[in-house]
Parts: sequence; structure tokens; C-alpha cells
Amino acid sequence: MNSEMQLNQLRQRLDRLEAARSISACMHEYMHLCDHLDAGFDLEPLLALFTEDAIWEGRGKRYAGTFGRCEGATAVREMFTKYTRPPAHFRLNVHFLTSERVRVQSETQALGEWVLLQTATFADGRSQLSSARLEVCFRHEAGDWKICHFQTESLFNRPIETPWDDPKPLPVPE
Repeated sequence: MNSEMQLNQLRQRLDRLEAARSISACMHEYMHLCDHLDAGFDLEPLLALFTEDAIWEGRGKRYAGTFGRCEGATAVREMFTKYTRPPAHFRLNVHFLTSERVRVQSETQALGEWVLLQTATFADGRSQLSSARLEVCFRHEAGDWKICHFQTESLFNRPIETPWDDPKPLPVPE
């Protein structure tokens, strides 16, 4: 193999690695913004992570009925807008992503898979621990990797009797 071929292979590998890193960053930004969904939240940074023709959908017996399927930027905006109206839906909302697998399929298409763990306390004081499998298709547009098809399927949901955040001081050794 000549040096030009080796250099091209290295460039292709570097491009795939950079794409995978950008896709991971997009997904982590999505979760970070979802952690802060609240009454009055500015949806623009969150919606900027999606393509104009994006699909956001719940799958499986629990999430298909709960979340349904939103097709296109307007429908995705309407779905997220519900979480920004007063009164606040969440008192606490934290998303944890694990088991990341990103496969860059071409210069413009990629698929990411994660397992999500979500700890939430709702405005009414109820809390829940949830887990879901995420399968997310990404498209490279205008220099950025964006979500074009977000799919979430429940693995489990467990009600918790007390709020996640206990205001009592943490015990520390004296």
C-alpha cells in the first residue's frame, strides 16, 4: 500500500471518529437540555439539535401510547412546548446515558444507541426511576450532526415514595 492510500485511510478513520464524537456530544447536549425543561424554558437550543423533518417517537406498549409519534419540526416543537408551560412539570429531572454505540454509516448518516436512566420528581411530589433504550438516527447537515429520528422504548418504570432530593444536610465525618 502506498503512502497516499494510507493517508486517505487515516483521514477516513479520523473523519469517522470525529463524527462519532460530534454525535455523542449532540446526544449529551440533548439530555442536558431535557434536564432543564421547565416553565418558560427556551426551546430553541434544544430544537436546533433536530433536522427540519425530524421524527420523535415513543415505541413499545408503554411509550407508544404515552408519547406517540411527532413528525416534523412543528410537531416536535409542540411536544416539547407542553413541558415549558406553567406550572412546571418537573421538580427534578436528571438523565444518565450509558452503553453508547455510535455507528457512522456514511458521511451524512449515523445511528446511535444508548440505555437511558432517568430520575424524576414531578411537580406534585411523586418521583420515578425510569429506564429506556434509545435508538437515534443522525444526519450531517450544514456542518453539524443533527437528530433526524429519535426513538425511545421503555425498559422499566418504578415509582419512588419520596422525592429524590432530600433537603437535609449530608452527613460528614467529624
